[in-house]
Amino acid sequence: MKPHVTLAMFIAAWLMPMHVMAANEQEQAHVHAKEQAVKPQSDTKKNEEHDENDEHEHNETLSSRISDDMATAVNIVTDRADSQRLRQHQVVYGKLSADPNRISHVNARFPGILTSVKFSLGDSVKAGDVLAVVESNESLNTYTIKAPIDGVIIQRSANVGEVAQQQTLFSIADFGGLWADFRLYPSQQDAVATGQKVVIMAADTEINGVIAHIIPSLTQPYQLARVKLDNRDGKLSSGQLIEGAVISGEFNVELAVKKSAIQILDNKSGVFVKNNSEYVFSPLQLGRSDMDYVEVIAGLKPGQLYVTTNSYLLKADIEKSEAEHDD
Repeated sequence: MKPHVTLAMFIAAWLMPMHVMAANEQEQAHVHAKEQAVKPQSDTKKNEEHDENDEHEHNETLSSRISDDMATAVNIVTDRADSQRLRQHQVVYGKLSADPNRISHVNARFPGILTSVKFSLGDSVKAGDVLAVVESNESLNTYTIKAPIDGVIIQRSANVGEVAQQQTLFSIADFGGLWADFRLYPSQQDAVATGQKVVIMAADTEINGVIAHIIPSLTQPYQLARVKLDNRDGKLSSGQLIEGAVISGEFNVELAVKKSAIQILDNKSGVFVKNNSEYVFSPLQLGRSDMDYVEVIAGLKPGQLYVTTNSYLLKADIEKSEAEHDD
């Protein structure tokens, strides 16, 4: 029987060239054959009994040993099992749009010739900045066109020498506030209402908001749930695709673990519980869940340390050990 492969050995094996691994295995097999040839019958019998005991112990517990230093090196992270407040939710999808109340279209007050244009498309402006200078057709006097709001120039149709009449010369948008517009299909509409909390995921940013309006549609098979967002830090963009979780209910559970911690071994769902340098797989009976956590009904005690990050490394170590044990 081959010795149990620790996680440290398992990770090191990933970095070992394949031809070196093959050569080592051949050499070990050759040495093992020599040892078997000269072993007394009594030793062989003892080893067989030892193998049977090992197999019995292996079937009883699925575990992996790893030092704290190695755990830190491969970023195996643990947390204490505790009570949690779970939030039931409806998943919705949509996109961000500019707030119409924060868009300003700028025209010339009197027809005339544009003698100066100060800003270009994409430039940021402050309220009161001079955008252009116009020479009036009637008085031949010049007057200035100023930015009415802070924002970004998103449209410009003003060039020096052109005639300014009724057309929009500049459009300025203030993206400091955006709307999140989510589509609500018929199967979701009974569970969603104004005033409900929404957790919004945009790029890798999580934002909390509240549904301000639900707008029916005359032409589409869905309604729009609108959430107003503060974007003064400029991290969000109009047109950006987003995902949301509308919170439809909240409740406390006595014990819960992170969904990211759950692994499946021997067709059972569970987590790895840390006991000093040993990580033991503990099958769980699971209950209700939300976006991040799942309720634990049985299989874990409050305060126990369980692996929340990179638990798949422990699973891989055990599966590799099982495969070598079967060979």
